[in-house]
Amino acid sequence: MSMKPLEFDRHYGELDQVISAYAGLTADDTPDRPGRALTAYLRHTWHTRPWALSVAEQQLRTYARNPPGRLRLRLGEFYPVPDIGLPEAEIQQWLLVLADHIRQSLEEGLVPPPAALPETHWEWHARFPELGQFLGGWFSQDMPAEFEDHEAAVGDYADSAAPTLVARLVGEMRELLALGLEEIDYAVGIAELGMEVDLPATYAPSAWLAVAADQLARFRPEYGQAATPDPADRPDPDVTA
Repeated sequence: MSMKPLEFDRHYGELDQVISAYAGLTADDTPDRPGRALTAYLRHTWHTRPWALSVAEQQLRTYARNPPGRLRLRLGEFYPVPDIGLPEAEIQQWLLVLADHIRQSLEEGLVPPPAALPETHWEWHARFPELGQFLGGWFSQDMPAEFEDHEAAVGDYADSAAPTLVARLVGEMRELLALGLEEIDYAVGIAELGMEVDLPATYAPSAWLAVAADQLARFRPEYGQAATPDPADRPDPDVTA
């Protein structure tokens, strides 16, 4: 049987984060330099969860030195490394190369500078997770069959999501807009984050993000509104207890 989530995270949780950074990419790392995917992982993790880097280094090294045996393979109690463009015989050495780069980054303080534009599919989603949920969930190819228009889809998200998530989404939208990218870069970004339908004809990508953010920021669910006190119920300030 496969491992329970807690056990999986203890052994492979951060290893999985590193490997996930290679989605859509091949392993182009060498002993001399980290490749695109690992650089993106290092950049994002240094600036958001620096404590996780040592965990990643340890899990990578442990997995490379103790690959799953036949019993664990049969029981499914192991982490299956996906296809990253390397022969199976080279996977262990590659994992050690990744661990060495992470250790060097930690020991020498080699922090990749922040990038205005995420450089990989994984980095887009790691940096803007709620925006990825929003675009991928409400603006897939099925969106025209489910909603009258883009505004209705935005309203449906606002109606169904917790206010905290709505606020987080608005923040991510405004962070993306604050980067001041070219429109082509915004178009690439929302596509990477899951947008599968065309924008309204009158909007550039940045303009639509701004309008959607404003619509979400104005949204107030009825159940979250505080009742307005009746003036008649207020205590008379001239009356003392």
